[in-house]
Amino acid sequence: MNISKPEILDKLHNEKLLIGFDLGNEYSLISYCFQNSDSPETASYTAGGEQYSIPTAMCKRREVGQWFYGREAVKYSEEEDGILIDNLLQKAYEGREIIVEDTPYDPVAILTLFIRRSLGILTFLGGVERIGAFMITCETLDQRMVEVLTQAVAGLNLKTDKIFFQNHMESFYYYMLNQPAELWANQVLLCDFSGQKLFVNYMERNLRTTPVVIYIDSKEFPEMGRDESSKPDRDLGFLDILRRCCDKRIISSIFLIGDGFKDDWMKESLRYACEGRRVFRGNNLYSKGACMCLREKLRCSDLGKNYVFLGRDKLKANIGMQVLRRGEESYLALLDAGLNWYEAKKNVEFITEKDNKFELTITPLNGKNPKLVEINLDNLPRRPDKTTRLSMQVSLKSPNILLLDIKDEGFGEIFPSSGLTWQQEIEF
Repeated sequence: MNISKPEILDKLHNEKLLIGFDLGNEYSLISYCFQNSDSPETASYTAGGEQYSIPTAMCKRREVGQWFYGREAVKYSEEEDGILIDNLLQKAYEGREIIVEDTPYDPVAILTLFIRRSLGILTFLGGVERIGAFMITCETLDQRMVEVLTQAVAGLNLKTDKIFFQNHMESFYYYMLNQPAELWANQVLLCDFSGQKLFVNYMERNLRTTPVVIYIDSKEFPEMGRDESSKPDRDLGFLDILRRCCDKRIISSIFLIGDGFKDDWMKESLRYACEGRRVFRGNNLYSKGACMCLREKLRCSDLGKNYVFLGRDKLKANIGMQVLRRGEESYLALLDAGLNWYEAKKNVEFITEKDNKFELTITPLNGKNPKLVEINLDNLPRRPDKTTRLSMQVSLKSPNILLLDIKDEGFGEIFPSSGLTWQQEIEF
């Protein structure tokens, strides 16, 4: 569905733009939608064209302080009129200075410039001033990548605080959540041939849980290379992989993404893939999924409440503790399943009822029984019941290792703080 110019002008007057930016190491894509739109659109690199992929590269013109991005960057470097800087995301992640004509440059600053220039293709929608929410999605996220993206986005000076990051698999999840039910009634296969290797991702549901838990498992197939020598056997190789992936599974749909699928080499493999399954090919699934996630965050649909995604970066259990509130026992949620482990953090204060210990409840979403973990505070001064106040920061070291930082806050002037602190790691 394409949005006409009058519709765009009307929506710009009443609604903010939601932007999904798929930031890849080789190519990037930008999709956009309005909060009440049915489906996102993908912005073309050229006005009125269909060049959606933007090379993630910058080029500095020789002996001139002029920079080009994307396809222009590649063009000027090929004409030997510029110095190409590619693989911008990886270079920013590594953090080493980039030397261009004896001048050092901060790789994150160059990445920021690339993102800013790329967003310029949205000028026909009113530009960055119209952005109401912004999501960057990339292949993997960890603490270092979050630091890089946070620094880069800060340099964009966006007029919104609704800025988010997520990995490709979470964008895949949100994309499927917004597809017709028959496409993901059973397992879904996502074949990603964006890089030099093929990755196959399985999405499936656990209908025995409430909310329904969505899992995505990934497998790497390095034998499916992108070099020319492997091209003659690529069709039969991919056919063999599909057969292994679909064997003993019910696959509702298959998605093929990445430039590795762009040439007309799939014959037998494509024929097999279409046997009783819907098959789609394209490159903008992640950027569209990022838009759909933003829309879900802003308006929280009933469908979104019924499902939770538990990818490899997600906390897969609810963590809390039983407390007394106004004389009645209740559950205090500390961390909820579905949070990215590197972003999960909460600070609480509470008063111990008696002894120098308390309990946490860890409830997995895989159907296993809740686990009670007793926390003992050695050397805490003995005081009367309900006169010890503790502060606690709860965070994660990995998806299955809980970190506790606890401090004795005392109880006012009656029982001053001992200054004692405790740190504990709990594997679950």
